[in-house]
Amino acid sequence: MSPRAQTRRSADDGGRLPATTAVAHPHGWVERAEAALAAAGHKRGGARHAVLELLDAQQCALTAVEIEDALRVAERRVSRASVYRILDELERLRLVQRVETGQAMVRYERVCEHHEHHHHLVCDGCGLVMPFSDEALEQAISSLSRRVPLTVSEHEIVLRGECRDCAA
Repeated sequence: MSPRAQTRRSADDGGRLPATTAVAHPHGWVERAEAALAAAGHKRGGARHAVLELLDAQQCALTAVEIEDALRVAERRVSRASVYRILDELERLRLVQRVETGQAMVRYERVCEHHEHHHHLVCDGCGLVMPFSDEALEQAISSLSRRVPLTVSEHEIVLRGECRDCAA
C-alpha cells in the first residue's frame, strides 16, 4: 500500500489517513537515499527501507502519524519514534523536506526532481491536502526572483480554502 496525494479525516479515529493508490517513481530515489544514508554512516535497516519505499510511492506530503499508519496497514510496523528518527535523518541529508500546511502539524515529502515540483491545496473543512503544479506560477516566481534582491532557491505555495465537498 502506498499513500496517494490526498489525505482525508478518518471518522473512526479523528485523524487523517492517507488514501491509497500506488505511484511508481522510476527515478531511483530509494537507491539514492540509501546510498546517501550509507555514505553518512547509517546502517541499512528494515524500518528505514519501509519508510523510504513509502515516501517514494507518495505524490504528496504526509505526517509522521500518517506514515506510521500506512506502514501498519501494510503490515510493516514501524514505531512512531523510529519514523520521526528516520525522517530527521532524511531531512538532515536533504532527502525529504518539511511542508508546513498550517494544520498544526508538520508534513514530510521526498525532495523531488525539478519536473516533479508541486505546491499544496489545503481544505480548511476536512483537512484534504492536494498537490498542484502550475507552470505560469513557476515562471512568475522565476521572473520575481530576477527583480528582487534575493536569489530564490526554494519556494513553497500553500493555498487554503474549501474543497468541493465541503463547499457544497
